[in-house]
Amino acid sequence: MKLKVIVHKAEEGGYWAEVPAINGCATQGETFEELLTNLYEAVEGCLSVDVDQLDVSENDEVLEIAV
Repeated sequence: MKLKVIVHKAEEGGYWAEVPAINGCATQGETFEELLTNLYEAVEGCLSVDVDQLDVSENDEVLEIAV
């Protein structure tokens, strides 16, 4: 899966970024390298769902796919 990310230079220094395809997914970093690391963590966190909290019956099957 490829996602477009908008990277901004922060006025106080460093960077911040947002992922328009994922509502509310944003992060920051003091360096560009730190920002990239934080972006991967932010996207993973925004896309992760706790299956235990979903209404899944015994007739349902939960799959994990890579895109």
